[in-house]
Amino acid sequence: QVQLVESGGGLVQAGGSLRLSCAASGITSSNFNAIGWYRQAPEKQRDMVAVISSGCSTNYADSVKGRFTISRDNAKNTVYLKMNSLKPEDTAVYYCKLTTHGYWSGGRFYLPGDYWGQGTQVTVSS
Repeated sequence: QVQLVESGGGLVQAGGSLRLSCAASGITSSNFNAIGWYRQAPEKQRDMVAVISSGCSTNYADSVKGRFTISRDNAKNTVYLKMNSLKPEDTAVYYCKLTTHGYWSGGRFYLPGDYWGQGTQVTVSS
């Protein structure tokens, strides 16, 4: 069973920094297609923040380019989001999303799929 556990959220003043972590279990990083971060503010849709592919190419939302950096540690099955120069408009629940390709494990074939973490709150005060 694939599980994603996020951590690192909290309350920070504008201009401050936070680092989010997302640890994946029940799967090895070799079966990742892409993993990334999405966020959802109250009464708004969930939007992509940053994604890193299996080949380590990255994609960022325009609103966070130059301020946020996504990285991954395959040995730890963990993806990170370093957030600098935080703004009040960055306030949201941040979710980790893993997209897998089809793979064999324990004699069973797993279809490609998407998995979400439970989310971590980031609040930036002005």
